Amino acid sequence: MTTDGFTTCLWFDGQAEEAANYYVSIFKDGKLGRIGRYTEAGPGPAGSVLAVEFEINGQRFVGLNGGPQFTFSEAISFQIGCADQAEVDYYWAKLTENGGQEGPCGWLKDRYGVSWQVVPTLLLDLVSDPDPEKAVRTTQAMFAMGKLDIAALQKAYDGG
Repeated sequence: MTTDGFTTCLWFDGQAEEAANYYVSIFKDGKLGRIGRYTEAGPGPAGSVLAVEFEINGQRFVGLNGGPQFTFSEAISFQIGCADQAEVDYYWAKLTENGGQEGPCGWLKDRYGVSWQVVPTLLLDLVSDPDPEKAVRTTQAMFAMGKLDIAALQKAYDGG
């Protein structure tokens, strides 16, 4: 078994290179890798992008131009742990711009239909507190939000 971890393959309908460039522009450590092109063997037009490698937040991806047969759904999402509200705001704004869709409880879809969870790293501590009243208040506050608001979550946790 390989010790190199996993590479996530994302299936696009012709936008793999565009999406890879988009993602590496959002994540500070993002970088592009190799780009593979279709040959005369097809099935895409010779010279067009077949696949593009990229890395964001230390996670390896391949964007594959596979065609319109498959689309993204919320069944798979990528979770971005954010240290503070500035990070939550940054990723939320970048990933919802130009056609992205805001969802509930910190979830969103970007312009390509990929689902993301933009989550403060302290959220799990708050909603799993051994004091059930604190956990319930925080969870109820989260359910009422789109983009997560750390101060409001903390206020609910504290009972305010």
